[in-house]
Amino acid sequence: MGSGGPDQVRRPSAGRVLAVASVLPALVVAGWLLAGLPLLLAGVYRPLPALALGLPVIALLCLAALRVSAGDPEGPEAEGLRAGRWQVTGVAGVALASGVFNAVLHSEQLVVRRDPATYAQYAVWLAGHGSLPIPSQVAAFGGPDPSLVFESMGFYEVGGAVVPQFMPGPPLLFAAGQWAGGLLVTPAVLGALAVLTVAGVAARLVGARWAAPAALAFAVCQPVLYTSRTTLSEIPSLILLLGGLALLHDTLSRAVAAPGAPGRRWAEAAVAGLVFGLAVLVRVDGLRDVLPVLAFAGLLVAMRRSGRPEGVAGPPLLAGVAVGAGLGLYAAYELARPYLVYLSRSVQPLLLICAAVLALTVLGTAVAPWVARLPRPRRLARWLPTAGAALTVLVMAGLAARPLFQTVRRVPVTQEDRLTARFIEETQRANGLPLDGEHLYFEQSLRWVVWYVGVPAVLLATLAAAVLVRRLLRDGRPFPWLLPLAVIGWTTVTTLLRPEITPDHPWASRRLVPVVIPGMVLLAVWGVRWLRDRPVWRRYGARGPRWVTAAGVALLLVPPVVTSIGTAFSPVERGERAAVAAMCARFPANASVLVVERVTGDRLMQVVRGSCGVPVAEARRTDGDVAPADEVRRLTARIRAAGRVPVVLAADAAQVAPYGTPTQVMGLVTRQDERSLTGPPDATWTLRITAWMAAG
Repeated sequence: MGSGGPDQVRRPSAGRVLAVASVLPALVVAGWLLAGLPLLLAGVYRPLPALALGLPVIALLCLAALRVSAGDPEGPEAEGLRAGRWQVTGVAGVALASGVFNAVLHSEQLVVRRDPATYAQYAVWLAGHGSLPIPSQVAAFGGPDPSLVFESMGFYEVGGAVVPQFMPGPPLLFAAGQWAGGLLVTPAVLGALAVLTVAGVAARLVGARWAAPAALAFAVCQPVLYTSRTTLSEIPSLILLLGGLALLHDTLSRAVAAPGAPGRRWAEAAVAGLVFGLAVLVRVDGLRDVLPVLAFAGLLVAMRRSGRPEGVAGPPLLAGVAVGAGLGLYAAYELARPYLVYLSRSVQPLLLICAAVLALTVLGTAVAPWVARLPRPRRLARWLPTAGAALTVLVMAGLAARPLFQTVRRVPVTQEDRLTARFIEETQRANGLPLDGEHLYFEQSLRWVVWYVGVPAVLLATLAAAVLVRRLLRDGRPFPWLLPLAVIGWTTVTTLLRPEITPDHPWASRRLVPVVIPGMVLLAVWGVRWLRDRPVWRRYGARGPRWVTAAGVALLLVPPVVTSIGTAFSPVERGERAAVAAMCARFPANASVLVVERVTGDRLMQVVRGSCGVPVAEARRTDGDVAPADEVRRLTARIRAAGRVPVVLAADAAQVAPYGTPTQVMGLVTRQDERSLTGPPDATWTLRITAWMAAG
């Protein structure tokens, strides 16, 4: 970037490249969701409309958030992000290696057994049809009948149609991957973008030289590998939440560096708030994760009233969060209402907490100038920073000691609770543990974190959090850490107290991915830097800090690698794509599939409907796992009367033999994730999926 003639092209600095590249994933995801949601609500979410609307929306977000020229003094260099070429190359290398590694070892979860296949089948339907709800196609079965069931695992029957279970954000992204011919590798691409996002936040908060170690420590964690290989919501949520932190960090830094550009700061802060709020469109839990952003926006408004330049970002940040979260809640109400009902025990208290936080934010903003004029007691000022740091350590100590004084249990009161209790008992039996289906294992949640990031990372993160809390309470510095620390602390504590997930691993580890694991990594890296900068190492010259850095990075990398190595090279549920295609090819033309057995109904109904494009229903079971034979014969007669070919589908040949010649349409033997309750998973289990049909 030396001086030259007017025709010389200035190349962006390495710091600018890293700063821009690390927020682009959040802007692209947010822009695609903003464009895709109205198209889905209108029933026209198809490739051409999505590209025609999505690309301009993404461009507008980028222009609003990244509107800097090559010589602009408000660029990332002015914010202290001074990266070298090799540091940026290291970050890019880690992100690229992560994406390639997980793409090669991606899973193929298409048969609906748990959430990944539900998301995949949701995306397959959107990619092929672009609308919701999913028609039940009752005419293909001779019209409505009380013995016909159209819902299955992950798909609710509502008003004569079928509604997918989850929030529409992730399927909107995965459907784009399906259009591009790579549904099953889309999670790996998103995982690589998440690594890049984490590196960008580390560069801003810790320093550019720490971006690559943070990216690597994050990328090798087993839960990150797990969620980067299959269709789940946690990685897109991480991109939005941490991308929002990076965008807002840049906005506040520019506001301090150039307080004379309020219009630009408004646009940047609004985009950051929108990115935060859209996390609700991806996961309902996103509403909890963005609560600290509401309070922080109120603080910025109060700072604006006192003349602080950062305060200009307060109102647009609050507005952006409200718009993004509002879109998410509206989409949930319109497209996932049964899911909200299912989660009502968690969602209703969360909405009340959100209302309380918003009310307190408004009240605090109103009284902040008056409170600021009050004299501050010297004793309180002296002890508050130390008390805050001590409380941080005590909270972590309490979570660590929790198994000694608490066993989290849930007495089943709903059908879902009873199914969960039965599943836990089956998993306990496989693990050789005493049978107790009411035991949820939530008291061990901090141990889960230790399994995946290691004891050194947890200790370093706790040390860093305590030091940062003490500094913030003492003199308000480092201010850029205030919101990240609030988001990490709030979400980590609430997640570990109530993970609200079936506690087998690696399944339960997904709860740690959006904030807990990246938060631990960011704090631990900052802790290593803090230890390296202690004056005690100066007596060893330049070699002392270097050894501390090398030892600290090794402590962050070795434990997660040791945990991950047992499953890192073991893809799961491979062969399902070919097995589904082979099954679809076996169905005769003009078929209507009638499922007569419970497990097959749960696993294959939406697969038949969405992936095969064949009408499907389940014969209602009155007792046991198989429908009564006389009812099945009556329903197949109705299908024939409608001019279609009845196909009876079940798990075993004997279950379809009464209705015709049995033909095996699926006989897959593959590997599935381990279900571990008391330790990190280190292997995979055998999985067998069979399906037989009788046509005619």
